[in-house]
This record gives sequence, C-alpha cells and structure tokens, in this order.
Amino acid sequence: MVGHRGSRYSGKYSGLMVVFILSFLLVYTGCGKKEEKGVQERTFNVRAVTVEKRALRPFVEAVGTLKANEEVIVSSEIDGILKRITVTEGSKVSRGALIAEVKETDYRLEVKRAEASVRQTEASLANSKLEYERKDALYKEQLVTRQQFDDITARLALADGDVDRAKSALALAREKLSKTNIYAPISGSVKEKRTTAGDYVRNGTPLVYLIQTDPIKLSFSVIERDVGKIKVGQDVQFRVDSFPDQEFRGIMKNIYPHLEEKTRSLQAEAIVTNPQQLLKPGLFARVILFTGPARDVVVVPITSLLYEGTNVKAFIAENGQAKEKQVKTGQKYGEFIEIVEGLQGGEQLITVGQNNLSQGVKVNVAR
Repeated sequence: MVGHRGSRYSGKYSGLMVVFILSFLLVYTGCGKKEEKGVQERTFNVRAVTVEKRALRPFVEAVGTLKANEEVIVSSEIDGILKRITVTEGSKVSRGALIAEVKETDYRLEVKRAEASVRQTEASLANSKLEYERKDALYKEQLVTRQQFDDITARLALADGDVDRAKSALALAREKLSKTNIYAPISGSVKEKRTTAGDYVRNGTPLVYLIQTDPIKLSFSVIERDVGKIKVGQDVQFRVDSFPDQEFRGIMKNIYPHLEEKTRSLQAEAIVTNPQQLLKPGLFARVILFTGPARDVVVVPITSLLYEGTNVKAFIAENGQAKEKQVKTGQKYGEFIEIVEGLQGGEQLITVGQNNLSQGVKVNVAR
C-alpha cells in the first residue's frame, strides 16, 4: 500500500513539472517574438539630400610662394664718386628712368682729350696723304728711290691706324661718360638701396636692388602622382592669407625639367597679373591647378560617407527603407567628393543619422 501511494505522488509531481516547463517555453517564445517584432518595426529618423551631378573641372591642389617676376641688381659700370641717387626703398621706377649719377668731370675731360687726339691724328694722316701723292708722282718718273716711296707708304698706313685708334679711344671715352648716368633696366620697385650719395663706387658695385611685381610669379610644387596631369597654359587659382575672401588667377608658364629627389615633387611657375600691387613676393599661397575642362560628375557631401578599412559606403533612402551602397570616390571639391562608382544621381542620400543604420531598416526622412 505504501509503495502504491508513493507511485501516485510521483506521477502527480511529474505532471506538474511538464505543465510548468511548457508554460515557461510558451512565455519565453512569446517574449522573443514580441522583442523581435519590436526591433523590426523600429524606425530611424534621418535627413537626406538628392544626389546631384555637377559640371566641375578636375584640378590638382598644391601650395606655393609668390616671387618677383624679375629681380635685378643695378650696379655701376665705372669707377667714381656717386654724385646722387634718385630712389629709395619702395620707390616705383619705370624702365629707362634715371636711378643714380656718378661724378662725370674726369670722364668729360677724357672725352675732350680723345677728341683732340682724333684731330691731331687726322691732321697727321692728311699730311701723310699729301706727301704720298707727291712721292707717288715722283716715283713714277723715277725721281725718287724705291726706298723713299716705301717709307711714305708705311707712314701713311701708320697715320691711318693712328686715326682709327684715336677714334676708338674717343668712342670708349664717350661710352664711359654715358655710364655716369645709371638707368633702370626694368620697370618695378626698389627692394633695397645699397649706396648713398658721396660713396666711392667701382665697376660692379651694387647700387640698388629692383624687383618687378606686375606681373608676379607664383612658384609651387606638384606631387609625383599628379605630374602627368599638368602642362603649360593651364589655369591656376589661388588664395593668400592676407586676402582670405579673394581669389586670384594666373596661367601656368613654366614646368621644371626634373623632380626634387628629396621631396619627389615637380616645381612649376605661373604668371599672375598684379595691377593693384596687392600681392607681394614671399606670400604663402594655396593653389588649385585646373587640369581639364568642366565635366559632369556625381558629387556628395564628404560627411555622408562611412569608412570601414578600405571600403567606403553610403546609405540611401528608398521606399521608407535604408539601402547600403558600396561606392568608389574620386576628386575632392571642397566639402564634396566625386563618386566614381555606386551612385548615379537622383538618389536620396542619407546625410544625418547614417551611422546607426543597417541594410533594410525603416527610416523616416525629415523634411
């Protein structure tokens, strides 16, 4: 009897356990389904813009420095005391303008002496010619010897050479006298004055340092990767910190024949008109060199893209859902970047809230 009652209790206990386990499984499964349903039905609020195609010019970015288009050290070509200098630092000069004068007294006297020498030798030559004509006539009649005729012929040649030598000395004296006035070889500005009136100067002594800043030269370097894109005649656009809201433009004029070995960069130069003299040599410039004509490209805000290692992706909104797009990027245009592959234009690109999205989730595009 005892064994039979124990069997009844045991069967009842087992039945209760089965009921409890089934109830727990039903409750757990129901909760899981409700939770899964809640995740699937969650909607993310985002902002989006329409992907655009824009006509943009490809370009290369660089940094550079402004330099004077021409730089000339004006020097004295003769020895003497500097009589006066007509310019100072910052002075504007035109080509051919008088810059300085060297005291000319000695050189003027040298010209007069050379002129007198010319007159003297010309008189001697005239006398030798007359004597030659007489001796020539007598020699033909055999009234003078061959030796006498040869002597007058030699004296005539010497007199003629003396005249040429005297005339050359006169030309040289006049040339030196003309060099007592020193003129500007180019139009520009005086960067530095190195002498003052009263200084004794010699041939080759620097007087002033002239620079030409209209036009002005923009010197910049291009990295090795972009060397194949550049050529003479391309448009250049740049900004300087002195005038941050103003763009300046120029034309590529010179490309150096070699790369700098240390930096692996190629030096290039552009010419920029500078009529108002706003641009100064030494200013730092941020350069954009346009390498081709405008073309239609798909561009998106740089901040809309997501980076995972070497992969780049974006999300678009389509029929209330987020769709992931793998993209390839190209040229940067300020805050935008070219999309070479992955977007065609016209898509609703998610620009705010994309970090929380995954493929297929529901999105609400805020207006």
